[in-house]
Amino acid sequence: QVQLEESGGGLVQPGGSLRLSCAASGGTFNRHTVAWFRQRVGKEREVVAALRWGEGSTHYFDSVKGRFTISRDRSKNMVYLQMNSLKPEDTAVYYCAASVSRLIVSRLWDAENYDYWGQGTQVTVSS
Repeated sequence: QVQLEESGGGLVQPGGSLRLSCAASGGTFNRHTVAWFRQRVGKEREVVAALRWGEGSTHYFDSVKGRFTISRDRSKNMVYLQMNSLKPEDTAVYYCAASVSRLIVSRLWDAENYDYWGQGTQVTVSS
């Protein structure tokens, strides 16, 4: 049973940066797909970035392309989300999630395809 724990959230001014971390325990990523979701107030949970662990391919939601970067550290079994040029509309609870299988691109965006979830970390972008 994989357990995920996020860290790194906080309050940042518009235009600032944050790096979120996701630590996995109870298992090692190999063929998994790992993603960062966010849930804004009054909105559905949405994927912002996904990474297919085996080949390292990355995929991004349109609204964060060029600003956010998902990456991994194989040796530490960790996933990161570097967020730059943050906007107030990026304010949300951010979740780390993992699927036990390699998801095809069309299935990356659906939260129902992920098996494990962290508790979330709050990111607030405000002046």
